[in-house]
Amino acid sequence: MNRPWDPDLTRPSQNGVYFVADADLVRLADTATHAELAVYRTDLAGCYGKTGLLQRLAASLALPADFGHNWDALADSLRDLDNLPAHGRVLLFEHTDELHHNAEQDFDVLLGILDDAATFAQDADRPFFAFLALPESSAGAGR
Repeated sequence: MNRPWDPDLTRPSQNGVYFVADADLVRLADTATHAELAVYRTDLAGCYGKTGLLQRLAASLALPADFGHNWDALADSLRDLDNLPAHGRVLLFEHTDELHHNAEQDFDVLLGILDDAATFAQDADRPFFAFLALPESSAGAGR
């Protein structure tokens, strides 16, 4: 069941990056699956910087072996709508607090790339949402 504050995942006008609680991820995954959107889960537990982040994203997004493992390659991959197995995508990030606390600059770059990808997808009229789970005290709607 959607919460009143959940974005409508079928509406690209609501694309964006949102901070949520860990418990929200299951509901959001179910909502995205019901809307026939591609769902990608990335667990960032024990992730302390760019190298680990890009490795985990390469695995969870099933990026090709020649993925460049740099910020530009990630941005290009997230903007690539031609290889998308569904009409849109929803990225779910678990345990983002470790990356946020240990590599704040990398966390901020990730947010920028996700926001750029959401805007790019919105311009193409495609859903793109990123939900980053933070501890309950830090979570709340964002963008």
